[in-house]
Amino acid sequence: MILRLMFTGAVLLSSFSVRAQDTARAKRLVIGRVEVEGNHITRRGVIMRETGMRPGQSIAADSVNALVTRSRLRLFNLQLFNEVEQEVVPLTGDSVIWRFKVKERWYIIPTGILQFADRNINTWWTDQRHDLNRVSAGLTITDRNFRGNLETLAFTVQGGYTQRLGLTYMLPYINRSQTHGIGITGAVARSRQTYFATIDNKLRFAGDYNGPVVWKQAEGGLCYIFRPRYAKRHIFQLSYRQFDVADTIVQLNAGYFSDSSRTARLAELNYRFEYNGVDNWNYSLRGEKLVVVSVLRTGFEGLGFQAYAGYEAGIFRHLGGRWYGSAVSRGKAVLPGAQPYYFRNGLGTSTDYVRGYEYYVTDGYSYGLARLSLKHELFSNTWSLPVRYFTSVPVRIYPKVFFDAGYIDGASSFSNSLSNTVMYSIGAGVDMVTFYDVKIRVEFSRNHLGQNGLYLHFNSE
Repeated sequence: MILRLMFTGAVLLSSFSVRAQDTARAKRLVIGRVEVEGNHITRRGVIMRETGMRPGQSIAADSVNALVTRSRLRLFNLQLFNEVEQEVVPLTGDSVIWRFKVKERWYIIPTGILQFADRNINTWWTDQRHDLNRVSAGLTITDRNFRGNLETLAFTVQGGYTQRLGLTYMLPYINRSQTHGIGITGAVARSRQTYFATIDNKLRFAGDYNGPVVWKQAEGGLCYIFRPRYAKRHIFQLSYRQFDVADTIVQLNAGYFSDSSRTARLAELNYRFEYNGVDNWNYSLRGEKLVVVSVLRTGFEGLGFQAYAGYEAGIFRHLGGRWYGSAVSRGKAVLPGAQPYYFRNGLGTSTDYVRGYEYYVTDGYSYGLARLSLKHELFSNTWSLPVRYFTSVPVRIYPKVFFDAGYIDGASSFSNSLSNTVMYSIGAGVDMVTFYDVKIRVEFSRNHLGQNGLYLHFNSE
């Protein structure tokens, strides 16, 4: 009898304990008020939209820490603030005040342009013997938070190797729920020298630095932005583009544009989807990201029809301690396969390249690329400064090892041995990330050709 009573009491006590735990877990709080401090320029509605916090919202009590972390990362990803602090202050009963304290960046940023005619600084320094005639210099004045509405207004003027004038205006929100936006872009450019072919996996150039203009470009476009949720964005852009080259270029490569034309005129419809599930869009350590691009081009001259689709997918993981791993994949498919030379854009012409092949361009139509990295956070610190828009200078340093592999499908009319070949490399390097999202990468790699190289880059992997 005594044993039965003891057993019954234990069961009741256990049941009471479980119910008490469930009650604690089920406790909810109500956000009675949301306060924002330090936003001298940024409108309150922008901050509210990004964090998703609103008065009257009911949240689970045990989710506060997770919501604080999420809000902080979302606000940092706006690239509007140097510092973000939060307080959750009891109000009355189960109500709380959610208080944001931000320190704004300087939004009107004159950015100096130092652009190389070559694909990267390594090619310019080695293959072109750091010829200063191949450098473009200029200035872009960008207001990243025009009128405090997260609008972007940018004007570019550039001289040197390529002369360029450009204007961009983006209004991310045009409706009360902040889900629709619009934008406009326009640019003109010209150069006295340009590449006309890829031979032996290298770009070949024609024209004289002090001679007549051999390449011109003019373009303008309208875009529509749809952002139904924080992490997802759809961008549609309709553009008109025109390219003109000198007779010299067509004589050297009759397939530069279609039908040996000196001019290419086309309409372009571009769709871009972005999923931002990472901690930092510019230098990611945790989460997932996906970018999908599809383009339809109809040419009026110098190009027939072209359609292509590309993607970038990244998985970033914290492996424990100060160790991080990432896997990034990029790819592109083009239809139809045969295209004029200028509209091929294979591996090596932009940010899509296999590390260790920085000196090469690989022509083709469709390609795939994979990058695996393992990195360690060696150093992370932030120094405070008594300057309003430069209140802190963060510096993070990540030594790493990596493996890359890529393949491009497509034959060329010139001798390019890397087409239809699996390219791969291994290497080690160091990444440094500092204020205003400046990134510096120093990498040593060895490719499948047995070549070693030390390379410098100023972008993410």
